Amino acid sequence: MFFQIEPHNGLAVYDQIVRQVKFAVADGALEPGELAPSVRELAKELAINPNTVARAYRQLQDDGVLEPVRGTGLAVTRPAKKLCRDARRELLATRISQVVAEAIHSGLDANEVEKLFRGELKKFMNFGKE
Repeated sequence: MFFQIEPHNGLAVYDQIVRQVKFAVADGALEPGELAPSVRELAKELAINPNTVARAYRQLQDDGVLEPVRGTGLAVTRPAKKLCRDARRELLATRISQVVAEAIHSGLDANEVEKLFRGELKKFMNFGKE
């Protein structure tokens, strides 16, 4: 599993790990029953303190995404995919709301905002089809 940590993006490192694990589960990159990387392994890979990874994993357990498997580590729970998709949808809805508010406050009308959104969406939907 590949994680990318950006120490200066304003989001705590443990929170970046939590989000990336949730996105990986939502996308199917981590399936229910699959083991998450060990704390030591992930800390070494990311060159961060193991306590940071442990904190992220505790949060993921509290959120119902990971569960301990005796003698082997932490595995993705059965309901994790739905939980993670719901969390991703909520996060994206919040971000979209912030962008729409910024656009309206900057003087754009609803039609202009919708046109911008549709234009950006079209770019991504056609990505790689050329």
